Amino acid sequence: MMEWLWKLLPLGIAGYVAFSALVYFMQPGMIFYPNIPGRGLVTTPKSIGLDYEDVELITDDGTRIHGWFIPNSKASDTQKQATLLFLHGNAGNISHRLDSIKLFNNLGLDILIIDYRGYGQSTGKPTEAGTYQDAEAAWHYLTATRGIKENKIILFGRSLGGSISAWLASQHTPAALIVESSFSSAHSMGQRIYPFLPVRLLSRFQYNTKEYVKAIHCPVLVAHSRDDDIIPYEEGRDIFNSAHEPRYFLKMRGGHNDGFIISGSSYVDALESFINTSVNQQNMNTQ
Repeated sequence: MMEWLWKLLPLGIAGYVAFSALVYFMQPGMIFYPNIPGRGLVTTPKSIGLDYEDVELITDDGTRIHGWFIPNSKASDTQKQATLLFLHGNAGNISHRLDSIKLFNNLGLDILIIDYRGYGQSTGKPTEAGTYQDAEAAWHYLTATRGIKENKIILFGRSLGGSISAWLASQHTPAALIVESSFSSAHSMGQRIYPFLPVRLLSRFQYNTKEYVKAIHCPVLVAHSRDDDIIPYEEGRDIFNSAHEPRYFLKMRGGHNDGFIISGSSYVDALESFINTSVNQQNMNTQ
């Protein structure tokens, strides 16, 4: 019996090494899903009665990033709370986010939403460094091109976008940061999926959200559902526990992709309260 086990051991080791190599090289395809459900834009804000502007941004490395700027035509300049920079998750494109766009429009916000490189009508291929450059280009567009003050910008990131928005907030000083249904780091998620692999040695991605929030000094709202079927609730708690005060946690209901809908008015009311408080505090600080 022992002799057979010794003969099988090399095969087991070879299989383990081969699987580890497969995970290493397949990581970009495991993180970015620009073609699911598709790269083509299926609709526009016009379909829900909102005016919008097509925006093309050029990143530092020459990549063209497409997005929409949706002005809040219902609110006067004095009524407008702020501008929301929306960084979405790892699948689909901006045309799949109209429900959220409508929600934030109802809160009186102007909105800029972009597709990362390789998503939607943006050029290039997605990479971690590239997504940060894309977010930086969006920030520059708001502050330099449109002349919006930093303390009038709310950063919102969902899932993968939560990590990217946390990185961006660590580089600047927005009015507030909202991280929804995100993960504490790529390493942490990898270890949950492959507990038998040396994830830290194999990982080609960082997306270290909990480290980014440690460098943030604006108000932070972390939202997560215990019923999230993709990113465990504990990941959101780890992000929250790493953030400085003032920090808030919103317990959502529903799954990863429908939590903001299932949570209903409790979700909307919490966002509205957080945004109002954060923007008003910024206004007091600048008086």
